[in-house]
Amino acid sequence: MPISEYVASIRSRIGHDLLMLPAVTAVIRDGERFLLARHADTGLWGTIGGSVEPGEQPADAVAREVLEETGARIRVARILGAYGGDDLVVTYPNGDRVAYVSTAYECELLYEPQPDQDELLELGWFTRDEMAELRLLPGVGMLLSGV
Repeated sequence: MPISEYVASIRSRIGHDLLMLPAVTAVIRDGERFLLARHADTGLWGTIGGSVEPGEQPADAVAREVLEETGARIRVARILGAYGGDDLVVTYPNGDRVAYVSTAYECELLYEPQPDQDELLELGWFTRDEMAELRLLPGVGMLLSGV
């Protein structure tokens, strides 16, 4: 998804400087396996999520992000934790720098997901041991630490 109007408006004033944004992450699992997505911008595997828009409830944001990126609806079960720090600081290919503070939610899939082929290239189910063999986005282990 392209940059939101809100972030674009801030970027027009601050350029590529570091911007702190609230974010959400969907932690979706099936037993010992977790649903991960290979992200188009980096080719790395990570959780599904994104930024919270102004006026949006975080739980609604996580449901929206999963729907936009996979076409699947979810049931948001509970908050697992809130995470930030160096592992969630991202420099995008265009030079924009963002420090995310992400609330991770345990979620249940209600429909079979499909990657949108825009932000996500593919989806897969992985155990923690299998994740050790993947090229993961920084912070994935931290975001999954609540389960």
